Amino acid sequence: MTWGELVLSDASGDFTLEAAVVAQGLGWSQHELQTHMRRGHVISRVERGEGEDEGRWRLSLRCGNRLWRAVVTQEGVMIEHEVAFTHHPA
Repeated sequence: MTWGELVLSDASGDFTLEAAVVAQGLGWSQHELQTHMRRGHVISRVERGEGEDEGRWRLSLRCGNRLWRAVVTQEGVMIEHEVAFTHHPA
């Protein structure tokens, strides 16, 4: 599976991420990620690009000190991603 296949954009413009990929990036099993999501520990954010970033979106998932972030195109193709671990939970 390529990175471009990991983010899906539907007709309304909403994005869907493959939970297994995000979980792996955060260092968890898919079950652990889903448990954190059910408990309300996962915060997501979608930011639309402006200016030279128009047509791109930044998708972010944060749980405690772990952050998974990706930049995707309007078609849902992931063009970059990162996983970061901060010193303090947000």
